[in-house]
Formats: sequence, C-alpha cells, structure tokens
Amino acid sequence: MFILNRIIASPKRWSRNKSQQQQQLRRYAFFFFSLFLLSLLFFFFLTSTSFPKSVFSTSSKTINIALSLQYPHCKTQIQGEKFLWYAPHSGFSNQLSEFKNAILIASILNRTLIVPPILDHHAVALGSCPKFRVQSPKEIRVSVWDHVIKLITTGRYVSMADIIDIHSLLSSSLVRAIDFRVFVSLWCGLNIDLACSSELNARLSLVDSLKQCGSLLSGIDGNIDRCLFAVDEDCRTTVWTYQNDEVDGALDSFQPDEQLKKKKKFSFVRRRRDVCKALGPGSEAASATVLAFGSLFTASYKGTELYIDIQKATGDPRIKSLIKKIEFLPFVPEIINSGKQFAAQTIKAPFLCAQLRLLDGQFKNHWKATFLGLKQKLDSLRQAGSRPIHIFVVTDLPQGNWTDIYLGDLASDSVNFKLYFLREEDLLVTNTAKKLSLARHGLRFESAPASMNGVAKLEKHCSPDKLPDVLLYIEETVCSCASLGFVGTAGSTIAESIGVMRKFGLCSSRTQSAL
Repeated sequence: MFILNRIIASPKRWSRNKSQQQQQLRRYAFFFFSLFLLSLLFFFFLTSTSFPKSVFSTSSKTINIALSLQYPHCKTQIQGEKFLWYAPHSGFSNQLSEFKNAILIASILNRTLIVPPILDHHAVALGSCPKFRVQSPKEIRVSVWDHVIKLITTGRYVSMADIIDIHSLLSSSLVRAIDFRVFVSLWCGLNIDLACSSELNARLSLVDSLKQCGSLLSGIDGNIDRCLFAVDEDCRTTVWTYQNDEVDGALDSFQPDEQLKKKKKFSFVRRRRDVCKALGPGSEAASATVLAFGSLFTASYKGTELYIDIQKATGDPRIKSLIKKIEFLPFVPEIINSGKQFAAQTIKAPFLCAQLRLLDGQFKNHWKATFLGLKQKLDSLRQAGSRPIHIFVVTDLPQGNWTDIYLGDLASDSVNFKLYFLREEDLLVTNTAKKLSLARHGLRFESAPASMNGVAKLEKHCSPDKLPDVLLYIEETVCSCASLGFVGTAGSTIAESIGVMRKFGLCSSRTQSAL
C-alpha cells in the first residue's frame, strides 16, 4: 500500500519482494525487543548491586575541571567568594536607587557585591513595570554589558564608588564589595590595561574577550552549575521580600487588569517571594559563584512595590541596621566640599533652591504646574523677607531658552531676584572632576581581600580620556544647603534625592576633608 507510484512488473516479483520485506520487519522487531530486555536487565542489575561511589559519581574536582574547560571564566581566581551582579539603567538617581537595593540583597544572600559603573543618562532603559512592558532580565544584562564595554574602551568609566561614599558600609562589615573592573580582570582573566593600548589589535582583542565574558555573565547560554545563576524573574512576575511575615509566594495586590491582558496577550501573575528562600542557602542558586540579576529598580505603586519590598526585616537585626544606613548614602568628600564651597563663597546668603526638570519624558508636558509651585513659594518669601531673593536654579533647560517663560522673568527682575547656577565649564566643576579622577575611590576599598591583586593590576590603568560628569552631584549638594527652602519637580528622582539629603542635614554637618 505504501508503494503506490511504483510500476508493477509482474505478480511473481511482487510476491517475492513482499516476502522479503516481511522477513526484514520481523528481524527489526526482534532486535528492538532484545535491546529493550537488555536495558531492563541492566537497570535491575544497577539498582540491586553495590558499587564504589567513585565508579558512577563524578567528584566536584572533576566537575570543576570540566567546567573550566568549557567555560574558562568559571574558574575564578577569587577562591571562596560568591558574587552578586545586576544591570543598572536609566538616569543617575535610578541607578543609585538600584545600588542601594543591590547592597541590601547582597548582604541578605551573603554575597560580595560587584560595584558597577555609572551608565550614561538613559543609555539603557528598562521600560514600564506598571504597563508590564519591560526588557527581560537577560536583555537588559546584555544591553548594560555592551554599554560598559563602550565606557571602558572610550576612557569614560566612572565607578558608582567614585561618586558615592561607601567606606562606612564596608568598614561596618555589613556588606562586601569588589569593583566591576577588578572582578572582570580576575574572573574573565582579562588585562583591562589593553583599553589604553595604542595598538588597534590589542584593543579589538580586549573587546572580543569582554563580549565573550559578558555573554556568559548575561546568561545567554543559560545557567551553569556552580558557576552562574541568572535570575529571570522581573517586575512582571515577582516582588522580592524578606521576612515580611507573609506567605511566601502569595499574590501581590497589584496585578494586570483583564483588559491589559487581552490587549497585550500575556498572562503574567505577580507573586511575593522571599529572596532568601528563593536564592539563598539550600536553593539552586546558592552554589553558583555569580548570581546575576537584571534590573533592581523598584518604586511604590498602588499600595505596593513594583519589584523589591524589603523595608523592615524585623527578625534580622543586621539587615534592619543596614536598611537604615542605606537610606542616605552621601557623595564622596570632594563633591560635598565643592557644593558647600559654592553655597558659602559664591551665593554668600540665605537662598532658595529650585530644581526644574522641564525637558525629559513626562516633565516636558507639565511646565505650568512646575512653575506654579515655584511662583507660590517666591510670593510667600517676598511677603516675609528682604529683597532680592537669592535662587539657585537646577534645570535641564539651557539658559538660552529661558526667554518668554517664568525663568526669563525671574532673571530679568534683578531688583527682586538674584539667580545662580552652575555650568560644566565652571572652574569649580572641572577642578572637582580632576580631583575625583586622581582619587579613584572605586579602586581603594579592600572589602574582598583576595581582590587586591586585581587592584594592583589596575592601579596603572590609564587615566580617563574625559573628566567625569559631576555637575549634577554638586548641584544636589548646593540644594541641600538652601536655607530658604527647596522647590522640586513632582515625580523627579532628582528632587527625591535632594529631599533625602536635606532630611539628613548634609549641609549642616562638618565639612569633610578629601580622602
């Protein structure tokens, strides 16, 4: 029946071919049946016979050798350490928020935090958690790694620890940390100095090696036993908690509505999971040398948190103490001193700080509301005190575009108002950037003892081709010193950061000396 297109020469030939085919089918059937019986016998033989463990089991040493051959990066030169890496994104304030969350989770999981660089403003974007439209953890890890390569090879690398002072955290032993460059140098077996080489082939070789190592760390090839565990959960499915006195895996109060599910054709369900139970001791992730997250950004939304809800930890005094400490992480002394200097030596009077975000994202459509808050504050000050009112302005709108808007009116009314602002080319700003380049705080901490060999290798790393962009950090510090008050843009993370600095009385504290 299965040779319908064949021409039949004669009944005799057909009969002979049919007989041969039937005999061949019987032989095949007998062969597979015999193979099945032999397999069963071998299985029973194994389960009923005692063998030395070494015969059928592979030692951890053998596994590590196999891994190191397939994935050379897994054989870290920092023995006994386990690390946490994550993918920061968006603007500096968002990156700082993620850094705080990373410190917290690394401490909970007893892992050494890989301190990342500061990414260019919005070089990598997450998306929208409330709309369930975000890059996957794998995608954002790849995007961040690609951007970090650009920072390294163009001489624009600035560590988060170059800007944020974490020495008090490290000295308290609440958290361990290692600079990203040092980690990559040791774990990937790379010579970062090649980024400064005048030889094109050397630089290209470094880029290729960084890409290969980044592919592994980003989890493109999936998890690797005892080497890498890439966290795939994001804000669409998970809210990480810790000792929140609730059922692990319970539904979060914020879920996508049915209309959105139908429109976007997805079925995400958000659950609240204890990060220690899911990724700590006894979990599949626990044995991995590197635990790789995607974004660690969170924000309050509709009575819950979008991704991380670790605010109390009542049963863990150490983490409870750390939560308080990371609420405010100050800038390094060079930045704080410059901000205080500008307030004391340039403004020289009580002043108001006005932080006006006017161009980026949603803010460009809310100028009227932004200026209204400033106008109301100034009207109040005019009635209560002497003139002119000194105002320090922080805005993303170039001064040349102030004409015909409220800022232009303030600038032209020199009788009632005196405006101050900083620019990137100002001597105070450039001198601060130079001091930071020389200080290199990101390579100074010794939290991971075995990392000092890597630090020694990077000490001769070439100086940055460009000075770090420190304008925003100095501006925020100046605003923390505004004794007449602060008016910020609603919803701006910069305004939130300044509010925290003012809450903790940064400007009233004794001026620090640079390390």
